[in-house]
Formats: sequence, structure tokens, C-alpha cells
Amino acid sequence: MNPAALPPTVSAIFSAQGLRKHYGAATVVKDLSFHIAPGECLGVIGPNGAGKTTTIRMCLGLTVPDAGSVSYYPSGPHGPLLQMPQDALAIKARLGVVSQFDSLDPDFSCAENLLVFGRYFGLRDAVIRERIPRLLEFAALTHKADAKLSELSGGMKRRLSLARALVNDPQLLMLDEPTTGLDPQARHLMWERLQRLVQQGKSILLTTHFMDEAERLCNRLLVLDHGRKMTEGTPRELIAQNLEPDVVEVYGNGALALADSPLKALAARTEVSGETVFFYTQDAKRLLAALTDFPQLRTLHRPANLEDLFLKLTGRQIREDA
Repeated sequence: MNPAALPPTVSAIFSAQGLRKHYGAATVVKDLSFHIAPGECLGVIGPNGAGKTTTIRMCLGLTVPDAGSVSYYPSGPHGPLLQMPQDALAIKARLGVVSQFDSLDPDFSCAENLLVFGRYFGLRDAVIRERIPRLLEFAALTHKADAKLSELSGGMKRRLSLARALVNDPQLLMLDEPTTGLDPQARHLMWERLQRLVQQGKSILLTTHFMDEAERLCNRLLVLDHGRKMTEGTPRELIAQNLEPDVVEVYGNGALALADSPLKALAARTEVSGETVFFYTQDAKRLLAALTDFPQLRTLHRPANLEDLFLKLTGRQIREDA
């Protein structure tokens, strides 16, 4: 793999080419390729078992791929090239990582967690101490500098994990479901901080189960299922390319009977999930007019969104595998 392997129009800071990973007879990641541009947030979405976490682990050098390459371009596609695993230490020195589960040290205060973690990168204490106030301010934790982890809420711990990932001033952040388990207020604050990082020119690889999060934060999306790339593009592009623009949800007593009624002809596509019928249509006017004959039913007319895309590409069946 070399810079010339990238499309000539792509300015990449990071590239994965042909990644493949097997565990026994199961293929977890299949010939996966993608790149991340400077100042871009690339979102990776998919159901449980899609291969998201395995992909991030291969990008971090924590899991060795059976095939493919992982390359990092700290100065752009025409500058020096670093590759996993031979340049693993040099690559990791330029990365910031937030895993699904916090790995903060409960014996240290917030400030001490940042200080100790900075030492792992070979930074002098004076440099780290100079950065700590800015990192705590970024995480909205200035007032908790001397607090132990037992005094922090879940949202505070996730923000501290993000601040810790920035202690080495990385060019690229890899975030594996960073807002899972947070309440809406904490999630929105985390979103604001991530948007600020992109505005500062940082690149982000983000996995998430929240479609509203993906739409808010990501410049491009990579949709995975069963380890394969299903599609890739901007959120708006993917919705326009794969979905009808209007969705009418119908629920209530007797709603399911409409799935195979003459109303079906007024939609391009009909799906049933639980007690709700979803009508996907190019123009909802005729369908909504027809539904006035069923006053006992409740309807919701809305534009198609990323959740519709996700369910169309990966199915509505619940996946129990992690």
C-alpha cells in the first residue's frame, strides 16, 4: 500500500485497504476499504455483529488482520507513510482513542488521570500540566479537577475519557460508541465537543448505534453488515439514493390490516414492524387523504431519515450477537 493506491482526488490522513478478519469459520470483516480525510468525521454504523469494533481494533493494531493494510499519512497522501504493524508505535502516538468502556484509573483525580496518561506518550510533566486546564475546560470539568472518579456522573466520565484522548494533541480520533449509556443532556454536550474538534481540523472515526448522532456529526457514513460495506456516502446522499422521500407511519387497532389493503398501491414500499405499518412513498398526499377514512388510526408523516436507511439495508430483526 502506498499513497498512489488512493484515488487521485482523495486527500487522506488514514486509509484501510482490503481488511479481512476470520475467527474460526466465521468471517467478521470482509474485504473492507475506506479512507478518512483531514478534518472529516467518518461514521461507521451497522447492527450488532456487523464488524465495527473489530474494524477499529485492526485500525489500532490491537487485532491483526488476516489480509489487508492499515496506513496513516501524517502529512497527507504525498508525505511520509506509516503502516501497521511495523509503525504501530509511531501511529499510536498520533492517535486519540475512546473505547466503548471507560478505562480511567479510579485511584486518580481527573487531573491526575490526564497527567499519568500523558506520560505514556513520553510527554514531559511540564507540557502535560500546561495542557490540563485547557483539556478540563474542553470537557466542562474544570470544577472537578481534583475529584475522584467515584464523584463523577457517567457523562462526566465519558467527557474525561475524551479529554484524556486529546492529551497528546492527536490528528485522528477513533471513538467506539462514545455516547452509549449517556442521558440526552450529556449526549448533546458530547456532540458539541466532537463538533468543535472537527471544526478545529481533527479527523474522527466514529462508531455509533444512534442515527441522530451519525446524522449530526458525520460528514460521511460507512454502513456495515456481516462485515461487508453495504454503502458509503454523506447522510443526505445515502437517504436520497436509497429511500423514498416521504414516510407515513400508521398504528392503532386495525393498522396491520392496511399492509395488504388497496392503500398499499399508494406507496412504493410497505413494511411492518411490531404494531406499526410504514408506507414509503414519493408523495404522501393521496395516501394521507385515504387514511382519513380510518379515524381510529394514528398517523405520523415525516421525511425519510437515517434510521429508515439503516433498517432497509440491515433489516428490522433484532441481532443478539455482539
